[in-house]
Amino acid sequence: MSATGVAQAHGVTFTGVTRSEWTKLRSVRSSRWCLFLTALFVIAIGVLVCLVSESRYPNLHRAFHPLDSNLVGVNLAQFAVGVLGVLTITAEYSTGMIRSSFCAVPKRLPVLWAKAVVFAVVTFVISLPSIFIAFLVGQSILSQKHIQVSISHPGVLRALIGAALFLAVMGLLGLGLGAIIRTTAGGISALVAIVFVIPPILEIALPTSWYNTISGYLPLSAGGALWTINPASGTLAPWAGFAVFCAYAALSLAIGAALLRQRDV
Repeated sequence: MSATGVAQAHGVTFTGVTRSEWTKLRSVRSSRWCLFLTALFVIAIGVLVCLVSESRYPNLHRAFHPLDSNLVGVNLAQFAVGVLGVLTITAEYSTGMIRSSFCAVPKRLPVLWAKAVVFAVVTFVISLPSIFIAFLVGQSILSQKHIQVSISHPGVLRALIGAALFLAVMGLLGLGLGAIIRTTAGGISALVAIVFVIPPILEIALPTSWYNTISGYLPLSAGGALWTINPASGTLAPWAGFAVFCAYAALSLAIGAALLRQRDV
């Protein structure tokens, strides 16, 4: 039975559960701060790097691409979004509010799916305008040295929209890890380890040929393929890489869902 059907079978609708999760997300101060930081990182850092790039021209690296400067802020925003994804569910465990949620929706899974839907939509809606603002302001700065790029340039529109999709899925990965571990510190630690710590360790520990084979399938490399204009060697095609990144998030949510049904609150 679908999540909607399960919810309706117990006197509630999936729409109602989703509305409840939206109310929770927008009413929690930590959520508002994380979303604010996401927009701030994307816009402020993107514009700042464009200013630096414009001032250092023509001493820029030969592989420089104008869009790279615009999207530097996404690298920090991804951490804020991932942390918020973890907090979206672990905060309820720490306060005990999760008991009320599961009393209202005894089958539990509609709560997780509603959180995922609300979180992904809100993150995308916040991220996309921020990315376009950073792009427009940043390119106007770079245009003073005639090194700007237009939105019609091959790959630019895909990268801008892809960066917002990437952030939404990064948050879902955090949400899934939070559902698995159920503690904020543990969830954030797992996210940092999987996304940021393990890949460089593998690069050092594995033979170069082995690492080159798997590097494109690691979370950041796979997800970044969609919003990177100058991909590194071994990177997957944009949409193929994004599909792999989505698989990481889907797997974390699936494990979280399985554990949610089996264990006590």
